[in-house]
Amino acid sequence: MATNLAIDDHLVNEAVRLGRHRTKKDAVNAALDEYVRRRQQQRITSLFGTINYDEQYDYKRERRSKQR
Repeated sequence: MATNLAIDDHLVNEAVRLGRHRTKKDAVNAALDEYVRRRQQQRITSLFGTINYDEQYDYKRERRSKQR
């Protein structure tokens, strides 16, 4: 999908440099991908305190049993 956007050239050039991208398009796509992933990760924080767990679960014992 072709799209014309007025994007700050300084920001795009900085993103290209920092991300070591070959093109502006690569930098913008990487930035959008990172933005979407971060927003999706933020949604999971709403689950904190809402999930019930087994208080007797021993994760250290489980870890030891998998190492053998």
